[in-house]
Amino acid sequence: QVQLVESGGVLVQAGDSLGLSCAASEFTLDYYSIGWFRQAPGEEREGVSCISSTSGLTYYRDSVKGRFTISRDNATNTVYLQMNSLKPEDTAVYYCAAGPPWGCGGWYTGGADFGSWGQGTQVTVDS
Repeated sequence: QVQLVESGGVLVQAGDSLGLSCAASEFTLDYYSIGWFRQAPGEEREGVSCISSTSGLTYYRDSVKGRFTISRDNATNTVYLQMNSLKPEDTAVYYCAAGPPWGCGGWYTGGADFGSWGQGTQVTVDS
């Protein structure tokens, strides 16, 4: 099964910035909507952000609006999540996944219709 590969997660201090990458080697990401999701211990997986393929529209959950930015680099077949002003509540394993090209439907509730999930990358924000 084709999987995406996340990278960039580390331990940071509250207020720091961090960039995550989502890459694919076996398919072209710009055809798909790509979502970033996270799951904290004992919590359900939740959508963090999504970028639509056809429209280029971006979506963010309220708790990260103004702090996180999702973007694509088609030349490198990579989707990024830039995270600024990190908070301890951002601590989680972050995943990316591919959704349908026509939109980001279902991203907010955890991406049940998304596929090619990666193994995740741990982000820990220390207070």
